[in-house]
Amino acid sequence: MLTALRTYVTPPSTLAGRLSVQSLLFATGDGAFLAGSAVYFGVILGLSLGQVGVGLTVAAIASFVVAVPAGKLVDWFGPKRMWSLSAVVQGALFLAWPFIDGFPQFVAIAVAMEVAGSLAGAAHGAYVLDVLPPGQRVESRAYMYSALNVGFSLGAFLSGGAIAFGADVLRWAPLLTSVLFLVNAVAILRLPNATHDVRSNEPRPQPEGPPAIRNRSWLAVTFLTGVLWSNQVLLHTVIPLWLVIETDAPHELVAVLFATNTVMCIVLPRLTARGIRDVDTALRAVRLSALFFALTCLVTLATHETVGWVTVVLFFVGHIVLTWAELYLSASGWTFEAELMDPRRRGDYQGVSELGNTLGRFWAPAVYGFLAMEWGAVGWLIIAAIVSAAAAAMHPATRAGRRYLEQHVPADVLADARAGAPEDAPPPATTLTEPLDPGTTVTDTPVPR
Repeated sequence: MLTALRTYVTPPSTLAGRLSVQSLLFATGDGAFLAGSAVYFGVILGLSLGQVGVGLTVAAIASFVVAVPAGKLVDWFGPKRMWSLSAVVQGALFLAWPFIDGFPQFVAIAVAMEVAGSLAGAAHGAYVLDVLPPGQRVESRAYMYSALNVGFSLGAFLSGGAIAFGADVLRWAPLLTSVLFLVNAVAILRLPNATHDVRSNEPRPQPEGPPAIRNRSWLAVTFLTGVLWSNQVLLHTVIPLWLVIETDAPHELVAVLFATNTVMCIVLPRLTARGIRDVDTALRAVRLSALFFALTCLVTLATHETVGWVTVVLFFVGHIVLTWAELYLSASGWTFEAELMDPRRRGDYQGVSELGNTLGRFWAPAVYGFLAMEWGAVGWLIIAAIVSAAAAAMHPATRAGRRYLEQHVPADVLADARAGAPEDAPPPATTLTEPLDPGTTVTDTPVPR
């Protein structure tokens, strides 16, 4: 048992360990702000709930608009440079929060942070795919996912402490996040160069191959992935509302359910990622994810008729099952990114991925909330049917994606991307076997949560 535990605690490689330290530190800093952001906006900035909603909506629209251009910048300048630049910008923006004193400034900072976050997401995704060996990508990202959840938990704890100490401490809490982001920005540059970070004295050419936006199959895959990621809408919005309004379960149970989800997302990602190595095994994970999602709907609708401890137990079962849906979907998504992107335009594909994911899930809070709260059992069954249909549609979409790559990407390029770095790629700036220097960190962007 101890041997098995040690296997899951030990990173798959030195590089995966370095990236996981980064994930931990990024999530700690980001979580320290996000977990207390509602209190910060209301108490420190004096904004109304409506103003906060409008500002965050405008910021989300800005992120949607810049997703594809951000991906193109990553391909043009290299993922590591853009990753570091985005961390510098985000760190500087966190420094500005204590000095914000009105709604227009809040909107401006929120928009700038979302734009920088889009660049960070595209750059981080492209860098990880570029630098990790194909055989280690899924397991390494599972390990990083665990570290990310640990970091968000630590950040929430720090945020709670800042809130407890009062408004004076809370006002300056973003400085901690700023420091972590700025330190990470410097440390990113100490990581190994990915293939697309290498520059010559020649002008950088336009990336080869058709733009990702023309790959309709990739748009379909990312859209359907967004629909499947609506499991987070159940987790964070619909099920808590259902528990409070439609059942006799104690309201404190919501916090316990979130803690259960967090612990599972720390401990189990590498277990669920085992055996997922190509598109076919990723599709099997998608089927499992959709099955667990549908089971959650059935279990949750049953709580409307139960009382007492039966209701509490059913909510626990539903949350555990829903977390398995999240874990299997995460592993499948990492594989689709590795197998269905044009390796010459990974930044571009990351940007289009954000576009498709957003289209696939932006409608879910309103639709799922209405179906569950207004239509009851029928509504829950419709939610399950929506996700089941998305999982079924993923099969022809991924087949089309493979055909598209075979038609538009040279066979040797695909073979190199799936077997390892191209033979003519220069050696990395830092070897992957060197030990992690104390204090070395990098920065990350979280998966849809």
